[in-house]
Amino acid sequence: MSQLRCTDDRAESDEVFGNQLWYFEGIGVDELDRRHNVYGVVEYSLQFGLHELVEDGIFDSDYQRERFRHLYEREMHRPTWNHPAHHWLAAGLIMVTSIWLAYLLVRTLVA
Repeated sequence: MSQLRCTDDRAESDEVFGNQLWYFEGIGVDELDRRHNVYGVVEYSLQFGLHELVEDGIFDSDYQRERFRHLYEREMHRPTWNHPAHHWLAAGLIMVTSIWLAYLLVRTLVA
């Protein structure tokens, strides 16, 4: 391994677990004994002070590894219920459920 570095370190708090993303570069050997550069990534979750392996990967180019980083970043920013569209979705579900229950109640009382 020629280089190892932590590219993202999110501390653990009382509300969320922490995360660490490590990059490494090295020399790989293929089935024909040819050497070539490899680019790797290791993701850890910090839970109660312990490092738990979440995902790892070896890539042929730095570009492929950066694509993994893009997915990692998107996963870290999960949507919350504070988004206005989620409020509309919840309101619509409540409305449809209320109408359905009212229909069933009327149908049961009339029959």
